[in-house]
Parts: sequence; structure tokens; C-alpha cells
Amino acid sequence: MGVTRLTRHMFLWSMAIIYMFAFASLYVQIPVGPLCVSGLYGNEGVLPVRMVEPRVNGSKPVLEQIHAHPSLLWLGPRLGLDLDAQQAMELLCLAGALLALGGALLEPLRDSLVFFCLWALYLSLCQVGQDFLRFQWDSLLLEAGFLTVLVAPLNLLRCVTFRHHDAVTFWLARWLLFRLTFGSGVAKLASHCPSWWGLTAVNHMFEAQGIPLPWSWFIQQLPDWYLKLGTVGLLVTEIAVPPLYFAPIRSLRLAAFYIQATYQVKLMFLGNYGFLPLLSLALTFSLLDDDHISYWLGHGKKKRTKTWPQTIMSLLVVLAVFAVIIYGTKVLFTLEIDWDARTITSKTAFTQQQFGNLLKLVTGPTIWVGVLSLTWEVVAAMLGCVCVRGCLWKLWGLVQWAVFASAAVAVFAISVVPYSSMEQVYSSKILPEVRQAYSLVERYRLVSAYSLDSRMTGVAGRSEVILEGSMDKNTWTEIEFMYKPGNVGVAPPVVAPHQPRLDWQMSQAAQGLAKQSPWFTGLVHCLLQGNKDVVRLIQTDSAQYPFSQAPPVYLRASLYRYWFTQTTQDGSGPNEWWRRDYAEEFYPAVQLGDPTLEAMLNQHGLKEKFPIQPSPDSPLAQVLRQVRGHVQTLPGHLVLWSLLATVATIWLLKTLLSGVLGGRKAKPTPAEPKAKKAKDQSAEKSASASSLKAGRENSEESRRDADKSPKKRK
Repeated sequence: MGVTRLTRHMFLWSMAIIYMFAFASLYVQIPVGPLCVSGLYGNEGVLPVRMVEPRVNGSKPVLEQIHAHPSLLWLGPRLGLDLDAQQAMELLCLAGALLALGGALLEPLRDSLVFFCLWALYLSLCQVGQDFLRFQWDSLLLEAGFLTVLVAPLNLLRCVTFRHHDAVTFWLARWLLFRLTFGSGVAKLASHCPSWWGLTAVNHMFEAQGIPLPWSWFIQQLPDWYLKLGTVGLLVTEIAVPPLYFAPIRSLRLAAFYIQATYQVKLMFLGNYGFLPLLSLALTFSLLDDDHISYWLGHGKKKRTKTWPQTIMSLLVVLAVFAVIIYGTKVLFTLEIDWDARTITSKTAFTQQQFGNLLKLVTGPTIWVGVLSLTWEVVAAMLGCVCVRGCLWKLWGLVQWAVFASAAVAVFAISVVPYSSMEQVYSSKILPEVRQAYSLVERYRLVSAYSLDSRMTGVAGRSEVILEGSMDKNTWTEIEFMYKPGNVGVAPPVVAPHQPRLDWQMSQAAQGLAKQSPWFTGLVHCLLQGNKDVVRLIQTDSAQYPFSQAPPVYLRASLYRYWFTQTTQDGSGPNEWWRRDYAEEFYPAVQLGDPTLEAMLNQHGLKEKFPIQPSPDSPLAQVLRQVRGHVQTLPGHLVLWSLLATVATIWLLKTLLSGVLGGRKAKPTPAEPKAKKAKDQSAEKSASASSLKAGRENSEESRRDADKSPKKRK
């Protein structure tokens, strides 16, 4: 693969933006009010963090305690921070959001140490986040975030480095992208879900997704045959295309990039999936190289490195590969054109047994393809270090190569354990030493298995839990949430990249029983107490909450089935977006002190294990409350959109100022000092000034070699 300096910069910038969204989205959902109660994790929140926060044991070393329970919350008492548990979580979120914002705006802050801090902060939050931070995109962010630590440079320490190992560490992002897409595609069919096998999953996807979009209603009105064709395209994109990530032909990798990038952009506009599509899109940058990025920017010079026969042969191979994919899709999914009805029919032409046999055959080879691809990158990086001039520089380059190559091999080895879990026969063949290494680091969530949307829910109607409150147990009033479906006449909202954790969990809870979601009992208890911070998670505008003046005396929850309404005869927009039917009782009517409620609180461990300590009034706690006061009345999605607008505005101003200031600078003349010329010249000019052999080295190496050259000193 070619030089990837620009693509790494794109990846690091994208990761900084994603971290900013993730921390800010979580920050607005753990508000700490004047009474020190909070929404999700406060002393009287839905899932109080004090129930699971790490307790300091003075008899044990702090490193041993962090290893047993990896969370920076251990360090609060050690550092003398006078904060309670939820204020500590708030501090971690603020620190992460500010660090990520700095990384998005300032290139020197896209540093390995900064990204390590971001990863450690998010891991600390996930360790105590309980049910609300156990989504697959949280695991994906932790794994991608750890890879970013290996990919990012050490700018802050000003370390002299050749960076020949960058291709090796950046390859891990490509391997993660493969496991994410291929693993999710395989899981859809391996789950034996009738919707995926019947090719009707997309017919229900827009209606059943966590938080639909307004235009999801319009997409749902498309013909069934067209939506079934979308299911075929999705399966092909996730199963047939990912092996092309490791193709030796550059054109195949670029084609795979455009297919996956288009798919992720489509997800952004077809659902409120939080930062998941952004994170997946950032991983696709690992399929690009600098030549292609320069071509995008319009100032790249095309290098004629291939003869006409080689170009024609490469084109024929690309056409043959996609011809095989298209023909295989037609055969395996029985695609037929019905000219009379002007439709395309589709049907799965293989059995579950045949798919299981195929999975046994391909699981091992896909791992070995990864081994060969990583070996190629490791050897190429080593040869790059050997070609450096000077024995000391060669030795320094080889030391760096050995360290980062070993780290890459170790990460790849332990990632095989969760990846192979999709096929039990091959999973049993993993070396015990590799499994032991995986078990040692499992608590750090360095690698995970991914199976997004493996089973399609909502086939018989979208399940929704509807909360109702009453003052007399006779007249019941529905409690509307800001984001999830409730009122049939309210259009679905646009909230991405914000991730409303409570609304998502409500949709997940509707798939099972109330006793399977212990946090729901905590939610009911908080609403009966009139916890204002929990109410703000449901409605930031108190006028939209029916019990803003006094909390309800009774609460109950019912399960409803929701469907999108159909188009009207005149083709106009919907008067009502949803229709619904009552299904069953989800949670019985309870009040404070009710034996049923008390029994559930005890059963789920939500009763006090130790007394609540009074809220600290340290200067840091006061600052946190001041910051909270400025954002607590704003909906979460507006906070994130404001951050995005701020970053975009600053970037636009920087671009305009650099253009104006750059235009005023005079071009360097031959009489100028060579040191200034070397500083102002770009990587390509420095490379051409040295020699043809050094032409493919990065800008740092080229300038270093040029300065050391005897001709340059004369």
C-alpha cells in the first residue's frame, strides 16, 4: 500500500470529532443539579453510579486496584478531588470533550498521549456506565480509540521518528473495519433470523430502528420488491465486499472504499445511529492512500508507474472480480426481472446448512489472509528502516519498528479470539496462549466481537413502552419522551450524532420483560419522587411534561405495537405518522411505598448499600455546577450541533486567514537561506530535491536527509 500520511491525518481528525460527540452526548445526560441529584447516574438517578463506583482500599496499591477495576474514578480520592461519584463522571466527560475539541482544532493535539487520555477517560465511564454504556458502538469506539493511540504521533514529546511503522499500525484499522462489516454480515445470516433469510429485513428496518427519522416514513412507503432488493445489497456489501480490503490491487481497495463509504453515509441519513456511522466511515480511510487524497484535492501529480499492459491487466482483474460478485449475487439470491410488472424479484437460493458449511470453510482463510497482509506491511516497514542513511538512524528506526510491529501483532492475535467466535469449530482451535492473553486484557475492551442488527425486531410491529401517570388512579396521562415514538401525531426527530441513552434503552426494554431491565424500576422510582434531573432526560421543556407542577402519585407502563401509517390517496404527507395497538401491561401501577415497587427495588439492588454523602462544596464542584447551569436547559442534540457549528466556523476562519496571509507572502528566492527553504517546502518538493531513491520517503525523513547531505552543506 502507498504512503498514508494524509489518510492518517484524516483518520485522527475524525476520531477527535467522534470523541467530542461521544463525551458531549454523555455529559448532557448526567446532569448534576443544586440538590446533587442527576439523571442517569446521580445519587438519586436511574442507575446511581455510587452503587458500582470503585471503593478505595488503602491497603492495596493503586495500580492493582486499577487493574482489577480499570477506571480513573480510583484516582479522585488519591488526587484530593473533593467530588462525589457523579461529579467525577461529569468531570471526566468535560475533560474528554475539551481534549477532543482541542484535537479537532489543533494538529499538535492529535497526539498519541492525548488519544490515550481520551481512551482512558471513555473506558472509565464505560466501567461504571452499566446498561446505558454497553452498546456495540461503545465497544467499537474503545477499540478504535486504542488503535488511534498506536497510529497517532508523539508530537507533544517532540520525538524524532521515521514513522516507517505507520503503515503497520494503521493496518489494524483496516482489520477492525473488516471484522466490523464482515462479522455483522455473517451474524445476520448465522442468527437464522427469518427476516434476513426471507430478505424482508429492510422492509421493517426503518420502522423498527431505535429512533427513526422523519423521512423514514417516506422510505417505508417504497415497494416491497425494492426494499427486498435493498436487503440483498446490504448483505452483499457486508459479506462479499470486505475481503477486497486486503486485495493486492489498489483499484479493488479503492472500489471497496467507495462502496463502504457510500453505505455509511447512507446510514447517517437514514437513521439516528449516533456516532456509529461516523466511526465506521473513519475506519474506511484505512483503505486509501495519499495519491488518491491528493487527487481529491486537485493538486496531485499522477505517477506513471505502470506500463499499458499492466494497466490493462489490472483493469481486467477488477472487472472480473466485480463480475463474479454480481453473477454470484444473481445466482445466490435468484434475482429475476419481471418486465411486465417492472419489478425485480429476489429469493434466497441457499439453505442455512449450506451457509453454515461455507462459514466453516472461510473463517480460517480470512484469518490467514489477515496474517499475510499484516506480514507484508511489517516486512515493508522493516525494509524502509534498513534503507535509511546512517547506522544510528537505521538502528533507531529498527527499534521503533520492532516495538510497534510487536504491538500490532499482539493486537491482531487477541482480536482473532472474538472474531472466530462466529464459527465454533474454528474457535476451538485457537491457541490456549492466545486465549489467555485475551482474557488478561478483556476488561480493557481492546477488542470485541461485532454483530450489528443480527436479528431484526419489529416484524409484527414496533414495540414501545408507554409511561402513564395519574393523581387518582382513575385518569391517566401519557408521559411523552423527546425522541422515542409516543404520540402518533408527532413526527420522528433528527438527533444524530447525539445518542439519547434513555430513549434507546426504552426501545430495547420493549423487546423483553420489565424484570429484564432493572434500570426501569429506578426510572419509575425517580419519576414518582419528582426528580427534576430525570425529568429533564424525558423533556427539557417543563411545559411538555404533564407533571411539572407536582409528581404523579401513581405510575404504570403499557406495551404498544406501532406501525407507520400509509400514504393518503392524494399522495400528501401524513396527518398522523404512526398507528398503534395496545399489546399488554408492561409494569403494574405503583406508588411510593408500594410493596411491589419496594420488592423490585430490593430485587434489582437499587436500595441503598451505604448512606448518601452530602454534596461537596469545593471550588471544583462549584465550577462544575456553573458549567452545568449553562447547558442543562438545552436538548442534547442542540448542544452537539452547536459544537459541530463551532468547529466548522473555526475551521472556515482558519482556512480563510491562511489563504489571505499565504497570498501576502512573497515566494522564496534562490538567494534565501537553505534552512528557510527546507522549512517552507512541502514533502514532495523536499523529496525531489534530494534524490530519486528518497523520493518516496515522508517529509520529515526527506528534510533530515537533505540537511545531512554534503552537497547541501556546501
